[in-house]
Amino acid sequence: MKSGLQPGATAECTVTVTEEMFPAFDGEVVHQVMSTVSMIYYMEKAGRYVILPYLEEHEEGSGFALNIKHVGPAVVGQEVTFRAVCTDVTEKRVVCQVTAETTRNLVGLGTFTQAIFNKQEVRQRFQQLQEEVHTKNKCDRSDRKN
Repeated sequence: MKSGLQPGATAECTVTVTEEMFPAFDGEVVHQVMSTVSMIYYMEKAGRYVILPYLEEHEEGSGFALNIKHVGPAVVGQEVTFRAVCTDVTEKRVVCQVTAETTRNLVGLGTFTQAIFNKQEVRQRFQQLQEEVHTKNKCDRSDRKN
């Protein structure tokens, strides 16, 4: 990573809640509020904004750990601000305190840890895994034909 990323670095993004953000299972909406999945997506996005200016060309970041609590609702039309504040930086990890808030209430809070890695090495690992899965699936299909 480039030098300069220090605890206290902050990034944020604001979104307006839409119906597409509702929690739904098997096509049935459970609550007409922002889902935990949507909230976590934007928490991760804010955390990513913290690291982007510091990644070297050969580096990438990836979600490594989440410890999140969804503590309040956000309804359609409400703006939610997602904020990530860097609390710890090492060569291979960046930890951020993350929050989601409306002007009325706290929606969520927790920590988001990102792993920093070499793009090429991870690309090779993913490719190898894909080839193994493809080979296994191919073998499984041929076993069913016999």
